[in-house]
Amino acid sequence: MTKKEIASYIDHTALSADCGVKQIGILCSEALKYGFASVCVNPVNVAFASSELAGSDVKVCTVIGFPLGAATSAAKAFETEDAIFNGADEIDMVINIGAAKDGRYSIVSSDIATVVETARNAGEKVNKKIIVKVILETCLLDEQTIKSCCLCAKKAGADFVKTSTGFATPKGYDGRLLPNGASESHVKLMREVVGPDMGVKASGGIRSAAMAALMLKAGANRIGTSSGVNIVEAWNESTEI
Repeated sequence: MTKKEIASYIDHTALSADCGVKQIGILCSEALKYGFASVCVNPVNVAFASSELAGSDVKVCTVIGFPLGAATSAAKAFETEDAIFNGADEIDMVINIGAAKDGRYSIVSSDIATVVETARNAGEKVNKKIIVKVILETCLLDEQTIKSCCLCAKKAGADFVKTSTGFATPKGYDGRLLPNGASESHVKLMREVVGPDMGVKASGGIRSAAMAALMLKAGANRIGTSSGVNIVEAWNESTEI
Protein backbone atom coordinates (compact mmCIF):
# COMPACT_ATOMS: atom_id res chain seq x y z
CA MET A 1 0.00 0.00 0.00
CA THR A 2 1.41 3.38 -1.02
CA LYS A 3 1.56 6.51 1.11
CA LYS A 4 -1.20 8.00 -1.04
CA GLU A 5 -3.38 4.95 -0.48
CA ILE A 6 -2.97 4.91 3.31
CA ALA A 7 -3.76 8.64 3.40
CA SER A 8 -7.09 7.92 1.70
CA TYR A 9 -8.15 5.85 4.72
CA ILE A 10 -7.49 8.61 7.26
CA ASP A 11 -9.87 11.11 8.86
CA HIS A 12 -7.40 13.87 9.82
CA THR A 13 -8.66 14.94 13.21
CA ALA A 14 -8.60 17.98 15.51
CA LEU A 15 -11.26 17.83 18.23
CA SER A 16 -9.67 19.44 21.28
CA ALA A 17 -11.64 22.20 22.97
CA ASP A 18 -9.06 24.87 22.15
CA CYS A 19 -8.95 24.35 18.36
CA GLY A 20 -9.28 27.71 16.64
CA VAL A 21 -9.37 28.58 12.97
CA LYS A 22 -5.58 28.78 12.75
CA GLN A 23 -5.23 25.12 13.74
CA ILE A 24 -8.16 24.09 11.54
CA GLY A 25 -6.57 25.95 8.63
CA ILE A 26 -3.37 23.94 9.09
CA LEU A 27 -5.41 20.74 9.36
CA CYS A 28 -7.14 21.47 6.06
CA SER A 29 -3.87 22.37 4.33
CA GLU A 30 -2.36 19.08 5.45
CA ALA A 31 -5.45 17.20 4.28
CA LEU A 32 -5.16 18.75 0.83
CA LYS A 33 -1.42 18.06 0.66
CA TYR A 34 -1.62 14.40 1.66
CA GLY A 35 -5.05 13.51 0.27
CA PHE A 36 -6.74 12.43 3.49
CA ALA A 37 -10.29 11.11 3.30
CA SER A 38 -11.61 13.92 5.48
CA VAL A 39 -10.89 16.38 8.20
CA CYS A 40 -12.81 15.67 11.40
CA VAL A 41 -13.61 18.83 13.35
CA ASN A 42 -16.02 20.04 15.99
CA PRO A 43 -19.34 21.45 14.71
CA VAL A 44 -18.27 25.03 15.42
CA ASN A 45 -15.47 24.61 12.85
CA VAL A 46 -17.47 22.93 10.09
CA ALA A 47 -18.28 26.05 8.07
CA PHE A 48 -14.66 27.23 8.11
CA ALA A 49 -13.30 23.81 7.16
CA SER A 50 -15.87 23.53 4.38
CA SER A 51 -14.78 26.87 2.93
CA GLU A 52 -11.10 25.86 3.14
CA LEU A 53 -11.73 22.57 1.33
CA ALA A 54 -14.23 23.81 -1.27
CA GLY A 55 -13.69 22.22 -4.67
CA SER A 56 -11.46 19.42 -3.33
CA ASP A 57 -12.09 15.72 -2.76
CA VAL A 58 -11.43 16.01 0.99
CA LYS A 59 -14.64 15.64 2.98
CA VAL A 60 -15.67 17.50 6.12
CA CYS A 61 -16.53 15.20 9.02
CA THR A 62 -17.95 16.37 12.32
CA VAL A 63 -19.01 14.87 15.64
CA ILE A 64 -22.49 14.80 17.15
CA GLY A 65 -23.40 14.31 20.81
CA PHE A 66 -19.67 14.40 21.43
CA PRO A 67 -17.98 13.10 23.50
CA LEU A 68 -20.49 11.72 26.01
CA GLY A 69 -23.39 10.69 23.79
CA ALA A 70 -25.69 11.89 26.56
CA ALA A 71 -27.65 14.52 24.63
CA THR A 72 -31.25 13.78 23.70
CA SER A 73 -32.04 12.41 20.26
CA ALA A 74 -33.72 15.70 19.39
CA ALA A 75 -30.58 17.62 20.29
CA LYS A 76 -28.45 15.23 18.21
CA ALA A 77 -30.84 15.67 15.29
CA PHE A 78 -30.56 19.46 15.53
CA GLU A 79 -26.76 19.26 15.67
CA THR A 80 -26.75 16.95 12.66
CA GLU A 81 -28.94 19.15 10.48
CA ASP A 82 -27.07 22.30 11.48
CA ALA A 83 -23.71 20.67 10.67
CA ILE A 84 -24.87 19.50 7.26
CA PHE A 85 -26.28 22.91 6.37
CA ASN A 86 -22.89 24.36 7.38
CA GLY A 87 -21.09 22.02 4.98
CA ALA A 88 -20.52 18.68 6.74
CA ASP A 89 -20.30 15.60 4.53
CA GLU A 90 -19.87 12.98 7.25
CA ILE A 91 -21.43 12.67 10.71
CA ASP A 92 -19.77 10.75 13.57
CA MET A 93 -22.38 10.41 16.33
CA VAL A 94 -21.91 9.04 19.83
CA ILE A 95 -24.50 6.50 20.96
CA ASN A 96 -26.51 6.71 24.16
CA ILE A 97 -23.84 4.86 26.14
CA GLY A 98 -25.87 4.70 29.36
CA ALA A 99 -28.77 3.04 27.55
CA ALA A 100 -26.37 0.56 25.98
CA LYS A 101 -24.89 -0.41 29.34
CA ASP A 102 -28.45 -0.83 30.70
CA GLY A 103 -29.30 -3.13 27.82
CA ARG A 104 -31.98 -0.74 26.55
CA TYR A 105 -31.16 -1.38 22.93
CA SER A 106 -34.43 -0.08 21.54
CA ILE A 107 -33.37 3.35 22.81
CA VAL A 108 -29.86 2.95 21.37
CA SER A 109 -31.33 1.96 18.02
CA SER A 110 -33.93 4.75 17.88
CA ASP A 111 -31.29 7.34 18.84
CA ILE A 112 -29.08 6.22 15.95
CA ALA A 113 -32.04 6.04 13.58
CA THR A 114 -33.02 9.62 14.42
CA VAL A 115 -29.58 10.87 13.40
CA VAL A 116 -29.47 8.70 10.29
CA GLU A 117 -32.89 9.89 9.13
CA THR A 118 -32.03 13.52 9.85
CA ALA A 119 -28.76 13.18 7.94
CA ARG A 120 -30.49 11.62 4.95
CA ASN A 121 -33.18 14.31 4.85
CA ALA A 122 -30.75 17.19 5.31
CA GLY A 123 -28.44 15.66 2.73
CA GLU A 124 -31.22 15.61 0.16
CA LYS A 125 -31.80 19.32 0.73
CA VAL A 126 -28.16 20.11 -0.05
CA ASN A 127 -27.80 17.43 -2.73
CA LYS A 128 -25.29 15.28 -0.82
CA LYS A 129 -25.15 11.68 0.35
CA ILE A 130 -24.17 12.05 3.99
CA ILE A 131 -22.12 9.29 5.62
CA VAL A 132 -23.11 8.45 9.21
CA LYS A 133 -20.65 6.75 11.55
CA VAL A 134 -21.73 5.49 14.96
CA ILE A 135 -19.25 5.83 17.84
CA LEU A 136 -19.71 3.03 20.38
CA GLU A 137 -17.03 4.03 22.93
CA THR A 138 -15.88 0.43 23.09
CA CYS A 139 -13.60 0.92 26.09
CA LEU A 140 -16.73 1.31 28.25
CA LEU A 141 -18.58 -1.74 26.90
CA ASP A 142 -18.23 -5.50 27.17
CA GLU A 143 -18.09 -7.67 24.06
CA GLN A 144 -21.77 -8.63 24.07
CA THR A 145 -22.80 -4.99 24.37
CA ILE A 146 -20.46 -4.05 21.51
CA LYS A 147 -22.08 -6.75 19.36
CA SER A 148 -25.57 -5.54 20.23
CA CYS A 149 -24.71 -1.90 19.51
CA CYS A 150 -23.19 -2.86 16.15
CA LEU A 151 -26.46 -4.56 15.28
CA CYS A 152 -28.39 -1.45 16.38
CA ALA A 153 -26.28 0.69 14.05
CA LYS A 154 -26.72 -1.75 11.19
CA LYS A 155 -30.49 -1.92 11.72
CA ALA A 156 -30.72 1.88 11.83
CA GLY A 157 -29.03 2.18 8.42
CA ALA A 158 -25.75 3.76 9.51
CA ASP A 159 -22.76 3.51 7.20
CA PHE A 160 -20.01 2.80 9.76
CA VAL A 161 -19.48 1.73 13.32
CA LYS A 162 -16.58 3.44 15.09
CA THR A 163 -14.61 2.42 18.16
CA SER A 164 -13.98 5.50 20.24
CA THR A 165 -14.05 9.22 20.89
CA GLY A 166 -10.58 9.17 22.45
CA PHE A 167 -12.00 11.27 25.29
CA ALA A 168 -13.37 8.55 27.60
CA THR A 169 -11.70 7.95 30.97
CA PRO A 170 -12.34 4.32 31.94
CA LYS A 171 -10.86 3.29 35.28
CA GLY A 172 -9.93 -0.01 36.87
CA TYR A 173 -10.99 -1.11 40.32
CA ASP A 174 -7.82 0.48 41.67
CA GLY A 175 -8.72 3.84 40.15
CA ARG A 176 -6.04 3.72 37.47
CA LEU A 177 -6.93 4.91 34.00
CA LEU A 178 -7.42 2.15 31.44
CA PRO A 179 -6.85 2.32 27.66
CA ASN A 180 -9.54 4.40 25.99
CA GLY A 181 -8.96 4.02 22.27
CA ALA A 182 -9.13 1.50 19.48
CA SER A 183 -8.01 -2.09 20.01
CA GLU A 184 -7.32 -4.82 17.50
CA SER A 185 -9.74 -7.21 19.22
CA HIS A 186 -12.62 -4.73 19.19
CA VAL A 187 -12.08 -3.87 15.52
CA LYS A 188 -12.08 -7.58 14.63
CA LEU A 189 -15.25 -8.10 16.65
CA MET A 190 -17.03 -5.15 15.03
CA ARG A 191 -16.06 -6.30 11.53
CA GLU A 192 -17.30 -9.80 12.31
CA VAL A 193 -20.68 -8.49 13.47
CA VAL A 194 -21.39 -5.93 10.74
CA GLY A 195 -20.04 -8.01 7.86
CA PRO A 196 -18.24 -6.85 4.73
CA ASP A 197 -20.73 -4.25 3.49
CA MET A 198 -20.61 -1.80 6.42
CA GLY A 199 -17.68 0.40 7.38
CA VAL A 200 -15.59 0.09 10.54
CA LYS A 201 -13.66 3.13 11.75
CA ALA A 202 -10.85 2.68 14.24
CA SER A 203 -10.19 5.79 16.28
CA GLY A 204 -8.48 6.73 19.52
CA GLY A 205 -4.79 6.32 20.29
CA ILE A 206 -3.70 5.52 16.74
CA ARG A 207 -0.44 7.47 16.52
CA SER A 208 1.91 5.30 14.48
CA ALA A 209 2.08 3.65 11.08
CA ALA A 210 2.35 0.25 12.76
CA MET A 211 -0.82 0.85 14.76
CA ALA A 212 -2.68 2.05 11.67
CA ALA A 213 -1.60 -1.06 9.77
CA LEU A 214 -2.77 -3.26 12.66
CA MET A 215 -6.22 -1.64 12.61
CA LEU A 216 -6.57 -2.07 8.83
CA LYS A 217 -5.53 -5.72 9.05
CA ALA A 218 -8.11 -6.23 11.80
CA GLY A 219 -10.87 -5.02 9.50
CA ALA A 220 -11.03 -1.23 9.73
CA ASN A 221 -11.53 0.70 6.51
CA ARG A 222 -11.23 4.14 8.02
CA ILE A 223 -8.76 5.48 10.61
CA GLY A 224 -9.47 8.49 12.82
CA THR A 225 -6.30 10.12 14.09
CA SER A 226 -4.64 13.44 14.85
CA SER A 227 -1.34 11.86 13.77
CA GLY A 228 -2.18 11.44 10.10
CA VAL A 229 0.86 13.30 8.81
CA ASN A 230 3.24 11.25 10.96
CA ILE A 231 1.56 8.01 9.89
CA VAL A 232 1.84 8.80 6.19
CA GLU A 233 5.42 10.05 6.45
CA ALA A 234 6.45 6.88 8.33
CA TRP A 235 4.43 4.49 6.18
CA ASN A 236 6.34 1.54 4.71
CA GLU A 237 5.00 1.05 1.21
CA SER A 238 5.84 -2.65 1.31
CA THR A 239 3.35 -3.17 4.14
CA GLU A 240 0.65 -5.62 3.08
CA ILE A 241 -2.90 -5.17 4.36
